[in-house]
Amino acid sequence: MAKIKVQSLTKVFGKRPKQAVKLINKEKSKDDILKETGMTVGVNQASFEVEEGEIFVIMGLSGSGKSTLVRLLNRLIDPTDGNVWVDGEDLAKISDKELREVRRKKMSMVFQKFGLFPFRSIQENVEYGLEVQGVEKSKRSAKASSSLELVGLKGYEDKYPDELSGGMQQRVGLARALANDPDILLMDEAFSALDPLIRKDMQDELLELQEKMEKTIVFITHDLDEALRIGDRITIMKDGSIVQVGTPEDILTNPADDYVKRFVEDVDRSKVFTAENIMVRPETVNVEKDGPRVALQRMRDTNISSIYVTKRNKQLSGIVHVDEVSQAVKNKHTDLTPYIHKDVPTVTPDTPLHDLFDLSSTSRVPIAVVDEERKLKGIIIRSKVLAALSGNEVTTNESDS
Repeated sequence: MAKIKVQSLTKVFGKRPKQAVKLINKEKSKDDILKETGMTVGVNQASFEVEEGEIFVIMGLSGSGKSTLVRLLNRLIDPTDGNVWVDGEDLAKISDKELREVRRKKMSMVFQKFGLFPFRSIQENVEYGLEVQGVEKSKRSAKASSSLELVGLKGYEDKYPDELSGGMQQRVGLARALANDPDILLMDEAFSALDPLIRKDMQDELLELQEKMEKTIVFITHDLDEALRIGDRITIMKDGSIVQVGTPEDILTNPADDYVKRFVEDVDRSKVFTAENIMVRPETVNVEKDGPRVALQRMRDTNISSIYVTKRNKQLSGIVHVDEVSQAVKNKHTDLTPYIHKDVPTVTPDTPLHDLFDLSSTSRVPIAVVDEERKLKGIIIRSKVLAALSGNEVTTNESDS
């Protein structure tokens, strides 16, 4: 079951919203509805699901409806139509008291503007939400201290907001949200007010925190690079409607329409694609059962000059080259082991494309992609790297070593 399920969620701003909903159902555009009724469609029949533990990014230009949508998720804004379920519970059907409990204990929100109290210490700012809930001093103090340590601000408890940089203030805002230990974090343009370098640091910080916390995060941004960098999946909005939902790779390689194409055409793919995205199935031989003759035949059959060698569990042993294996066959050797070169280029599946370019351009052999147990997952050939950088697809499975 999805952590958050949204179905046909709609918000119309104006005096006669039901009239506008009728026009929406007739597939009238946002501009047409504004002209006919004077009402503004903030969100237009949005439907999607957010899985537990994922970072789900909602992005779009100013006026696309993304900030309205995130406020509909916790009913800071009441929907005109549609439903939001959290853990299977319909938020439209719960009482105001129950809704307050959901906001306090299940969902926390981090805004673009830090919203810190200038005359409260950092510790007191982080404790504030717990204080409002009536949590006793010792417990809220312990939770606040733990949250500050989590975001790297241990030792700053007695400082005041004006003594901290913008990035540090945003960490305080994040710590305050985490102090409630919510299942869900709603982050509305949380890093947009920060300088580019600080913003990148905060993105890294969020990804590192997520590895520890495993929260469900809905993140709002207008920045595609930010969305691609942190999102497990991305929703792109236009004029209140959802245009496409997909993984970063889906968005880049299969844009739903011309609007999304224009969004992604200038993206630096080297920062988005990873080794896993471009690796191909390798030809291999098994050192425990295959000898020089099998290795030579396999290289001839596939027209390659080197072949990777593995053990039975696919653990990488190294690579052998055609000239040396040919000599082994001439000498009637049956053991491949003496001809294995163990010093081979390796990367992990999550290695960014931009880190592969120099390696692939200088390596005489394809790059091996291995997991934590050094099992061979695939290989990367030079043409695949170049094709991914240019935005073109490569379907060949040949090695260019």
